[in-house]
Amino acid sequence: MQNAKCKMQSAKCKMQGFLQLQFIMASLLFFTSLSLFSQTNYTTLREAFAKSQEYEGRGDFADAIGTMKTIYQEDSYEINLRLGWVTYLNGAFTESAAYYQKAIKLKPYSIEAKLGFANPASALGNWDQVVSEYNEILVIDPQNTTANYRLGSIYYGRKDYAKAEKHLEKVINLYPFDYDSMLLYAWTFYKLGKLREAQVMFNKVLLNKPKDTSALEGLSLIK
Repeated sequence: MQNAKCKMQSAKCKMQGFLQLQFIMASLLFFTSLSLFSQTNYTTLREAFAKSQEYEGRGDFADAIGTMKTIYQEDSYEINLRLGWVTYLNGAFTESAAYYQKAIKLKPYSIEAKLGFANPASALGNWDQVVSEYNEILVIDPQNTTANYRLGSIYYGRKDYAKAEKHLEKVINLYPFDYDSMLLYAWTFYKLGKLREAQVMFNKVLLNKPKDTSALEGLSLIK
């Protein structure tokens, strides 16, 4: 009786060992196949991105778009971002904005996708959307120079010079000798009636570009 019990336990142990071995082998096969799939998938993606960039370099935006659409994955941030860019270059602004919005949905804190979205949105004249997107960027990165400069430009165009000054001041603090920022800042001061500040800034512009016609015009208006 005791011998029979031992034999049964031995058979049970062997079965457990066999099952464990099978599980390990199945796991190894799964992860190996997954690794091979991932490598193959990334190789395909890499080739498509390279080809699309090559077409873009030639100015063939339609084929640059078509190449990306052959490997399109809705949940891929990188593909949506790329399609947002090349459709924008091709003048398909509504389609471009849609791709950028998908990229933003996938990566809500992505500044590059938000900056990208602003391009087709501005081309479509959706300036309120553009302003909203730049303000969202500033929530994430208050010192972002691109968003601050472009908001400054928009508010200057809207003749809201006080808001323009606020955003341009941040840019100037970070890039004190940047030509575009200094020039816009100078004209903003002029429009606000801050003539002393405008005069100083116009003169700084002329240190950067001694024959700049806009800065010279600005100085000529200050008596």
